[in-house]
Amino acid sequence: MSAGGITVVARWQPVDGKLGEVLAIVAEMRPKSLAEAGCLGYEAYRGVDQPHSVLLLEHYRDEAALEAHRQSEHYQSLVIGRALPLLADRQVEILQLRA
Repeated sequence: MSAGGITVVARWQPVDGKLGEVLAIVAEMRPKSLAEAGCLGYEAYRGVDQPHSVLLLEHYRDEAALEAHRQSEHYQSLVIGRALPLLADRQVEILQLRA
């Protein structure tokens, strides 16, 4: 990827009974991510038709900012260490802004 705005669309499906824990992790993750210099936005949604699903929309200045996010202590501890074991399914799409 070349330099340019990056959007991450992450779809998380928690295992049965773990939605509350996953939402608590997301609530803890959001302000830490927004405090990153290259993070331009971090939004979390619950499905209306699928209320047990979580959609994360993350916006980064560029690929380097996304990589810095992935290497951050809070990403490693909260997402890798705590959230991923609670997910039955996880799909991540990385998009780059084009004119």
